[in-house]
Amino acid sequence: IFHGIGLRLVFLLDTCRRFPGCGNIVTFSQFLFIAVEGFIFEANFGRKRPAIPIRYYLIMVAMFFTVSVVNNYALNLNIAMPLHMIFRSGSLIASMALGIIILKKRYSVSKYTSIALVSVGIFTCTFMSAKQVASDSGLNEEDGLRAFMWWLLGIAALTFALLMSARMGIFQETLYKQFGKHSKEALFYNHALPLPGFLLLAPNIYHHAVLFSQSEPFQVPVIGLTLPIMWFYLLMNVITQYVCIRGVFILTTECTSLTVTLVVTLRKFVSLIFSILYFRNPFTAWHWLGTFFVFVGTLMYTEVWNSLGPLLACWRKRPKQE
Repeated sequence: IFHGIGLRLVFLLDTCRRFPGCGNIVTFSQFLFIAVEGFIFEANFGRKRPAIPIRYYLIMVAMFFTVSVVNNYALNLNIAMPLHMIFRSGSLIASMALGIIILKKRYSVSKYTSIALVSVGIFTCTFMSAKQVASDSGLNEEDGLRAFMWWLLGIAALTFALLMSARMGIFQETLYKQFGKHSKEALFYNHALPLPGFLLLAPNIYHHAVLFSQSEPFQVPVIGLTLPIMWFYLLMNVITQYVCIRGVFILTTECTSLTVTLVVTLRKFVSLIFSILYFRNPFTAWHWLGTFFVFVGTLMYTEVWNSLGPLLACWRKRPKQE
């Protein structure tokens, strides 16, 4: 997972900085690459029947596609990349809330405490970012109010995507209980079935494809091929994104869910820090405090402390070397 993070963030963040509305072409390229790879190696050119009926994948895909598109458009609504990452780290809140409502689950006090910490962290970062939108706009009162209203719409979009993503996770969990775990198959169908939906976004994708083609030429090292630099960034982002997703799949087959959750949480933290350093985004002490609450709450939710306890005990009891 961590192998592709650094390069992926360089290409993705630099692409978004040059063309803030390019999220659709980035997402389409990722979906197309993973779909083609899955069609060849997982579906065996369409000859392999899916273990889970297609109708269930269609429901999952509708949720998945909606979440991806809404998250992309949120970046066009005065939502900074660090806030975007922090807000999406609150998936534990949405999952717990929907688990209580839909699955009638009950949790321990430590779980509720962790969710409270995550909530406080997200609220802190959201509130401070709202103040920055109002103070950094440099516009008159009317334009400043308009920018703030767009920001509120962006927060609403992130909230909707967060809840929809949690609902998709619950739906996927019920499918796996019924039909067994087929993560690689789900990865393929979740990226292949939404491809026709990108026809609705074709004008935007074509517009950015033209802009990418007009970017300055870049000579690819080693092979010496010259192509517009934005197409090179897009290609590298697609490849490194695949490495990340493939890493998650390998991790889910080799490790426990606790380890997967912990590693994904650390990946989000690395992404957040990299984004701040790379773009030199304004990140105040309040933002750092909110970030601290978000990730400490996430670690509490995974109960990583209970797993580290036996390891520390074994370390203390180890025989001392002479």
